[in-house]
Amino acid sequence: KLTQKNINDACSPSYTKTFLPTAEHLTTLADTAAAKGKAHHAEASALYLRACAVYRIARFPYITAFPAVNDVTKWQAWEAQKEAYAKAGQLWECPLQEVVVEHTHRKGGDREGGIPVYVRVPKGEQEKSHPVVVLMTGLDGYRPDNTVRCEEFLGRGWASVVVEIPGTADCPADSADPSSPDRLWTSLLEWMGRDGRFDMKRVMVWGLSAGGYYAVRIAHTHREQLVGCVAQGAGCHYFYDREWMDKADGHEYPFELSPAFAMKHGFKSVEEYKANVQKKFSLLETGIIQKPSTRLLLVNGTLDGLMPIEDSMMLFEYGTPKEARFFKGALHMGYPLANGSVYPWMEEVMASVRD
Repeated sequence: KLTQKNINDACSPSYTKTFLPTAEHLTTLADTAAAKGKAHHAEASALYLRACAVYRIARFPYITAFPAVNDVTKWQAWEAQKEAYAKAGQLWECPLQEVVVEHTHRKGGDREGGIPVYVRVPKGEQEKSHPVVVLMTGLDGYRPDNTVRCEEFLGRGWASVVVEIPGTADCPADSADPSSPDRLWTSLLEWMGRDGRFDMKRVMVWGLSAGGYYAVRIAHTHREQLVGCVAQGAGCHYFYDREWMDKADGHEYPFELSPAFAMKHGFKSVEEYKANVQKKFSLLETGIIQKPSTRLLLVNGTLDGLMPIEDSMMLFEYGTPKEARFFKGALHMGYPLANGSVYPWMEEVMASVRD
């Protein structure tokens, strides 16, 4: 239908609306299956997740509510995706719980309303504290888009807490304030400590794509509270270089990259973003990576066309010694081979903690 109607702008309402009937139909089919009882829960869950995948495509390439919703039509798709995902999550053996964590360290431009997170814990051990992975999402992949990873965590006896990063989706942090994530994570970790379901000696962070920046940052700013961090496809300094940004647009990403990143970082225009973002947000320029860190695994493809591999390589020159797995010839995040290296590393780090 996109080609039939000559819809070429993914940021247009017509692009998003093209996908909505299919997503709504899948949700209706899922509702019907779910109403038939437990024997049909697997079928219903699969249909809900298919609907979520379509809603995700519909809300591409990027949404934010900071300081205000940037696209009303895409936001409707986002709300519908969350609704369908919540229905699926209640059918699972380890059900999904959405928690709105109080942002106790909120200040400045941080928005009211709390920090929405998705929580899942291993089956049958609700009263026990579990090792936990805090999964930080990316520019366009948000909380409902990480079911497979969370299932991997549950299969290892780990809980999961999935959270969006500043400047995306429901995150309340001031996207224009480079220090806002530090307040965000402090509020989150303090809540996790009070909650009782999480083993606070075994808290690991995994940041995906744009979330990799925050994984690198938190590895330094909250190092004593974390057993380890994975930064996959992270950009933290060279990514913010004007020359790189000029080339990254129209490269690997199927949409325009700079407008989304400009808005994500609180800039009013692409030109303002390119002129000022490196000095303001670079983890090198701001001195973050010169500090000690917890264990930090850097993962990416050597030919990443979004986040330069040099950003990961640079981290070996500063602070605490790092670990890495780079995939020769692979693109952004090192797919498809990357996860085969990440999970064993996570297992080893979790197992290294002694009570």
